[in-house]
Amino acid sequence: MNYLRTGMLLAGLTALFMGVGYLIGGASGAMIALVIAAATNLVTYWNSDRMVLSMYGAHEVDRQSAPELVGLVAELAGRAGLPMPRVFVVDEAQPNAFATGRNPENAAVAVTVGLMNQLSREELAGVIAHELAHIKNHDTLLMTITATIAGAISMLAQFGMFFGGHRDNNGPRIVGSILMMILAPLGAMLVQMAISRTREYAADNLGARIAGQPMWLASALVKIESAAHQVPNYDAERNPATAHMFIINPLSGHGIDNLFTTHPSTQNRIAALQQLAAELGTQATPSVGANENYPPHGPWGRSSSRGPWG
Repeated sequence: MNYLRTGMLLAGLTALFMGVGYLIGGASGAMIALVIAAATNLVTYWNSDRMVLSMYGAHEVDRQSAPELVGLVAELAGRAGLPMPRVFVVDEAQPNAFATGRNPENAAVAVTVGLMNQLSREELAGVIAHELAHIKNHDTLLMTITATIAGAISMLAQFGMFFGGHRDNNGPRIVGSILMMILAPLGAMLVQMAISRTREYAADNLGARIAGQPMWLASALVKIESAAHQVPNYDAERNPATAHMFIINPLSGHGIDNLFTTHPSTQNRIAALQQLAAELGTQATPSVGANENYPPHGPWGRSSSRGPWG
């Protein structure tokens, strides 16, 4: 049902894009808009991961530079039945994470330094499992396409306002065209939010099953939500169109950011995870990586006063 709803929303977004094109150039404008959407998505398909990772200054790590983090990702990817994704670290104090890539074979998981420093190993496992769920569900490509079309609608609407719409319009039709140019970007934003929220709930559910303990993710969400409102992420503020990619909205919440949030309520997400935990009966689930490589003394097997890089 979630996939059907997502498909319908994506189809509506494309139709909205073509509608704006029609108001600007009639039937030929609608077709041009469709071609532009297809070309933009083709470029995005091949380059989205590099674009986003570069945007946040992420640097790739391996078993030599970050053995505990990469080992945890490898274990969870194995549980999820996924190829090992590339692992990146973002030098950002705000605890957060995102996944990107056009498919599971070309995927990447990125976590911030703040996330690793503030979460326990179990909580980090919950977050990484959530991101792997996005990869397994092909959400990384879907959300990139959604953001691309939504952004294109806004640009096309601005173009239409500048040139006054379709030349054959007059009287009431001109008023309708102007209203469409104003409301189309808002509609695109609402559709983008609806898709994002649907996929977040699905990733929470699957991620909790991958990790084996829904409350690990629930605990992580509480910490990340609290810190996200206190620690600004300046790269995200400069690139708000990427906010939906993070596990928690990285924007400060000032002004319109708080009104048009791309994520479900954290309280609702936690309630869903609590219900899943009750259904699965996971209270006795062993810790991820409970072996000689992951000693159970503080986060990451280190003193609880230090993060994994301390």
